[in-house]
Amino acid sequence: MTAPADALPVAVDAMGGDKAPDAIVEGACQAASELGVPVLLFGERSYLSRFSDVPGVTVEFTTEVVGMDEDPGRAVRVKRDSSLVRCAEAVREGRACAMVSAGNTGAAMASALLRMGRLSGVARPAIATVIPVPGSTPTVLLDSGANVDCTPQMLVQFAQMGQVLASERFGIAEPRVGLLSIGEEPTKGNSLVKEAHALLAAGAGGPEVNFVGNVEGRDVMTDHVDVVVTDGFTGNVVLKTLEGGVKAVVGGVLSALTGSEEVKEAAKAVLPALSPLAHELDPDTYGGAVLLGVNGVCVISHGSSGPRAMVNAVRVAHHAVRDGLVARVEAAIGSTQAQVAHR
Repeated sequence: MTAPADALPVAVDAMGGDKAPDAIVEGACQAASELGVPVLLFGERSYLSRFSDVPGVTVEFTTEVVGMDEDPGRAVRVKRDSSLVRCAEAVREGRACAMVSAGNTGAAMASALLRMGRLSGVARPAIATVIPVPGSTPTVLLDSGANVDCTPQMLVQFAQMGQVLASERFGIAEPRVGLLSIGEEPTKGNSLVKEAHALLAAGAGGPEVNFVGNVEGRDVMTDHVDVVVTDGFTGNVVLKTLEGGVKAVVGGVLSALTGSEEVKEAAKAVLPALSPLAHELDPDTYGGAVLLGVNGVCVISHGSSGPRAMVNAVRVAHHAVRDGLVARVEAAIGSTQAQVAHR
């Protein structure tokens, strides 16, 4: 009898990320211990050999590393024995159920696409990033950087894939899908947005896509929408702007609470109350973004990921496999293609 897919280990790129390998390996070992999810670490022998006997952890040695600033396509083609590429190959070969990397985002996407392959019917894979919404369910933003130039049909597929992720990861029965624009009216936006709006409004995404129309940048971190669809260029700008804004606000609040002695005294009572909010806004809480549209689970973590981010990334990857995310995405794309063919 074949073991279930989620019984396989999650492949982790030990050498990818600003804090690699220390923070990455520490988090992977914690995931194996705390979550009971086996981990397959790829990285340099000189570092990983000491972790060979850690319960729940298997190590495989590699001889190359893809740098954060390297050209993604070239790095994946040339550095075939890199920890990043070997992670993707382990998934393709059925030795791992998913891959996680905090390294070069473009290279992680390229290795997943080239080694795992694209799902049937998917025009382009998209990076789906979870955006925190204080006091409510997070918003799924896609594409957040995989495709700079998009067609209206690609945005329709992003809507289909995004609603599957929101449903699978956050248990939302009918995720509200919005199209990012400069105004709520259907006439607002550039030609890409207008054409995509017309398609989604006409039901091109299928009955599962609960399209609520255009949304604006201010709606991303609210409970007005569950999935926000846009092109990769705009999505990445939105993502980085939100990250910078949140960091500035948190820094300003902390600075204000370390002023006079009276303020410091008051901070002792205020900071514990702010702790849950800080936890919600911390990127490490969500583990990383999911690359949707490839024939396997790939979680791309933030470059500055620490151990807690790795634990959560492994959790996200394992749950995606357990819940059949890839099959559900493929079914969503395939159902509308079948409808079009039938017509």
